[in-house]
Amino acid sequence: MLVVLPLVIGYVLDLLIGDPENWPHPVRVFGTLIANGERLLNQGTVRFLKGALLTVGLCIGIYLFFATLNRLILSIHPWLYIAMNGVWIWYGLANKGLITEGQKVFSVLQADGLDAGRAQLSRIVGRDTSRLSAQQIRIAVLETMSENLSDGVIAPLFFYALAGVPGMMAYKLINTMDSMVGYRSDRYEQFGKFAARLDDVVNFIPARLTALLMVLVTGSARGFQFILRYGSRHKSPNAGYPEAALAGILNCRFGGPNVYHGILVEKPFIGEWERRIEPQEINRASTINQLSCFCMVLGICGLYLLLRA
Repeated sequence: MLVVLPLVIGYVLDLLIGDPENWPHPVRVFGTLIANGERLLNQGTVRFLKGALLTVGLCIGIYLFFATLNRLILSIHPWLYIAMNGVWIWYGLANKGLITEGQKVFSVLQADGLDAGRAQLSRIVGRDTSRLSAQQIRIAVLETMSENLSDGVIAPLFFYALAGVPGMMAYKLINTMDSMVGYRSDRYEQFGKFAARLDDVVNFIPARLTALLMVLVTGSARGFQFILRYGSRHKSPNAGYPEAALAGILNCRFGGPNVYHGILVEKPFIGEWERRIEPQEINRASTINQLSCFCMVLGICGLYLLLRA
C-alpha cells in the first residue's frame, strides 16, 4: 500500500486540481537551483564538464534529499508517508495542466482571434509564435500535448514505478534542466549538452511507451503504422514517437520548419495529409491524454499488486 495508495492520491489530486498558478512547486525550486548553478559555472573554459557536474550533482542531490525525507517521514507514521508521497506525486504529474493549457489556446484562438491565440500558445511552446497561422497554432498545441504527455505524465510515472518518489523527482530535475539549458546556442551549446543528452536517455523508454499507450487507448492501427514509419524521423530521438502516434490517430500532418529562439529549425514532416485541424479536435486529444495517464496508473498499480501476491 505504500506504493499504490500514494499513486492513487497523487493521480486524483492532479485530476481534480492540476497545477494552480502561484502555488509552491518543487519544479520552481529546481529551476532556481539550476539558474543559480548556471550563472555561477557557465563561464570560462571546460563548460561541458561544468554543465555535466552540475547536472549529475543536482540529480543525485535531489534523489538523496527525497530518499532521506521519505525515510524520516516513514519512521514517524506510515499514513504520513502515504499522504506526503501522494502530494509529491501530484506535483510530479502535469496531466490536467497540460490539457487545460492546450484547451485554452484552442478556446482563445476561436473566441479572440489570431493574436490572442499566438500569445496564449507562447505560454506552452518554445517556438516563435508571432507569425503562426491558426492552423499552425492548432498543430503546435497537438504536438505539444503529445510530446509532453511523455515528458510530463508517462515518464514521471515510469520513474515512480522504478524508484519511487525520489526517482520521479530526479527525473523532473533532469527534464527541467534540459528545458532550461539544453539548447544549441552560444550560451548553452557546451554547458547544456550533457543535460540534453541525459534527458534523451531517460526518456527513451517512456516516449515509446507513451506512443503505444496512445494507440492502445484509441485502437488506432494507423497510429501504430505512423509510429513505425515516422517515429524515428524526428530530430529528437524521442519526441517523434508520441507525435507520430497522435498524427496517425487524427490522420493529419505534424512537423515542418519552425523558429526557436531566433533560429530556424527544419523539422521533418510527420504524416502526409495536410488537412485543416478543426477546433473540436482538442477534445479528442484531451481524452487520449486522460486515458493514457489512467492506463499507466492502473498498470503500475496492477503490476505492483501482482508482484506482491
